[in-house]
Amino acid sequence: MALTVDDFDFPLPPELIAQHPAAERSGSRMLHVCGQHLADRQFADLPTLLKAGDLLVFNDTRVIKARFFGLKESGGLVEVLLERIVDATHAIAQVRASKSPKPGTRLKLADAFEVVVTGRAGASGEFFALETVDRNSLWDLAEQHGKLPLPPYIDHPAEGADETRYQTVYARAPGAVAAPTAGLHFDEAMLETLRAQGVNTAFLTLHVGAGTYQPVRVDRIAEHKMHSERFEIPPATATAIAATRAAGGRVIAVGTTSLRALESAASLENPEAGTVRAGAAETDIFITPGYHFKVVDRLITNFHLPKSTLLMLVSAFAGYANIRAAYAHAVAERYRFFSYGDAMLLEKSDAV
Repeated sequence: MALTVDDFDFPLPPELIAQHPAAERSGSRMLHVCGQHLADRQFADLPTLLKAGDLLVFNDTRVIKARFFGLKESGGLVEVLLERIVDATHAIAQVRASKSPKPGTRLKLADAFEVVVTGRAGASGEFFALETVDRNSLWDLAEQHGKLPLPPYIDHPAEGADETRYQTVYARAPGAVAAPTAGLHFDEAMLETLRAQGVNTAFLTLHVGAGTYQPVRVDRIAEHKMHSERFEIPPATATAIAATRAAGGRVIAVGTTSLRALESAASLENPEAGTVRAGAAETDIFITPGYHFKVVDRLITNFHLPKSTLLMLVSAFAGYANIRAAYAHAVAERYRFFSYGDAMLLEKSDAV
């Protein structure tokens, strides 16, 4: 399909952008999309839509305090949002300033420590490479001096409640600068209910980068280059997927990050088997309508931004026309959108 960015636009009243989470994690609404059939449900209904032998695959990344405010040597204001901590003293980041800092520029962040800009990074140079001056660990500096990086469409600074609610209850591995938001709907009671009815769970790690908010800057989506993210699939998860397949169960990705990791790790030897390779790797997979899914049967996700790569992904998974209809329905029914918003359960469709 020769699709353009405008093919993924839709009108969204600003008041539908959720600024705060639901009172309870599992208290959100959920739109079930099965082909052309749409069903308005509550997220608490999820156990009734799953069966024993199904496998939920979660992303256990943990959001770090990745946003800093500071000054250039010239005194100009800067805002730094880490894309990725490469190692203890090096990072890749977005830097907002009146003028882009040149290599060699020192930035004093949070009035506490300095980094030096060593160059550009990213597929199109959209990020900056940073190095700490004092050699202190960036992991420690982020925890001590950083701020939780809420998405740009949330109009309040991170508050005490966000420290808890912008993390999944199973977050384990620090490194993300954006939450895998489909997982925010799960609480411990929901997970226990699912396990009790024989629904299996497995985990992988994909550290979501700031690039997830980067807009598509080309008209023809085929020309877009995705940012790269690192993921790791444990051997136990690969084994659980193979066992689920062998027993006739369904593999359900919790979030687009889990889906991207699983599809990227599909077995090269026999991709149609729907199994994955364990281990760590980088992925810049860009899933658009026409993509053939190899591993994932169902997807739990939130509603995504207009013209975004994630809206393109869900259009590929559930069918372009089906998603257009689902989003129009969600707007009409006043669903809450984006990170703190409501959920969708998508059935994989062969429709393009």
